[in-house]
Amino acid sequence: MFTPKALTTFIGAAALTALPLMGLSEGGSSPKLIPETTSRLPLEDLRSFAKVFEQIRQGYIEEVDDSTLLEYAIKGMLQGLDPHSSYLDRESFDDLQANTTGEFAGLGIEVGIENDHITVVTPMDDTPAARAGLKSGDIILRLSGKSMKGVSLDEAVERMRGPKGSSVTLTIARKGYKAPFEVTLKRDTVRVRSVRGEILDEGYAYLRISQFQLDTGSDVAREIRKLQQKGKLKGLIVDLRNNPGGVLQSSVEVADAFLEEGLVVYTEGRTESSNLSYSAEPGDLTEGAPLVVLINEGSASAAEIVAGALQDHRRAVVMGTDSFGKGSVQTVIPINNERAIKLTTALYFTPNGRSIQAQGITPDIVVERVKVTRLQERARATEADLAGHLGNGNGGQERNAADRAKEKEGRDDWHDRDNQIFEALNVLKGLNLYAQRDRELRERVASAN
Repeated sequence: MFTPKALTTFIGAAALTALPLMGLSEGGSSPKLIPETTSRLPLEDLRSFAKVFEQIRQGYIEEVDDSTLLEYAIKGMLQGLDPHSSYLDRESFDDLQANTTGEFAGLGIEVGIENDHITVVTPMDDTPAARAGLKSGDIILRLSGKSMKGVSLDEAVERMRGPKGSSVTLTIARKGYKAPFEVTLKRDTVRVRSVRGEILDEGYAYLRISQFQLDTGSDVAREIRKLQQKGKLKGLIVDLRNNPGGVLQSSVEVADAFLEEGLVVYTEGRTESSNLSYSAEPGDLTEGAPLVVLINEGSASAAEIVAGALQDHRRAVVMGTDSFGKGSVQTVIPINNERAIKLTTALYFTPNGRSIQAQGITPDIVVERVKVTRLQERARATEADLAGHLGNGNGGQERNAADRAKEKEGRDDWHDRDNQIFEALNVLKGLNLYAQRDRELRERVASAN
């Protein structure tokens, strides 16, 4: 339960099936409520509202109590503002708090509204939605046979909720498919692991951030230290694809992990409390290792803050496709002990003053996600396979066709698994090779002088 003294600011992308995943922007401080202002009430409009209220109250086919009608009015008023402002009852608020910790019940799918249709923004990693193969851009036409056209975001979220283990059938329209198809999902407790890492090649690492939870900043620092224990980092890929956003403070901490100094993000709104800025503190955890940040149309909000900050500071090469473009900040304002509203109160801007709202981050290098088919090569003999061949001039070990095939089998082939990661790894190796040659050149010049 929350109290009228509490206020929380959020920056998530849209709505999850459990509720929007967004986050605290005040980093645990005690923010103030938006101050009330005095203004003349629109009396004529209020009279019109009262007339409509009374007509519904008396003439609607079923009797509806006054408090329910007023609650509907509040929901409609917020829904008419923008896709991210909404009304929160006690259950909704509890769900939102659960999402910031990374555990909730649902399908693990984030949805938004596009052209009056409920549309998949992104399925979360290792969830029923992801396992069923749902993709960003999928349109949910029906849920268990009931049409979803014209349904509000909150109502869509409510319809997709249900007991753990219960099933729901989604009718999906997907670009490139001639006809809609059905997918049956079993609701489950979704435990989101927001950070994971692995070594791709000697000295080159991969860091996946699926969303920004309360502890994501510290989890990133811990994962980087684990990767560094396996050897000095020559380069790091930070994967923010299909990351819907989350806790603002965590996105600042993640960007700060790769920056020595400078502005990370700032927000601007109509009230003084909405005008905030966040800067990096000294200390690059990767010690200046080259970075590539991967984004796509499912990268939103907090993910765009990180990509935008690292791009503006020229700390990373941003690769992939244009991001989602959600650049607004939501604030949860308690109305009483049972209800609150989530209201858009500010826009956020990158260090260079770019607003991402409805525009997104444009990558430095555009790389579409494609399925790569390797051309089948016939086995070829090498010099080492020829009878009577000469030995290596430096006494090095020979490598015939069988040896090379064996080496290839023992190596992860990212070219086939994920072409965007493969291209990012190539860019990192190129950056590292160039930096190494530049260092050698400077050393030769210095020794000559």
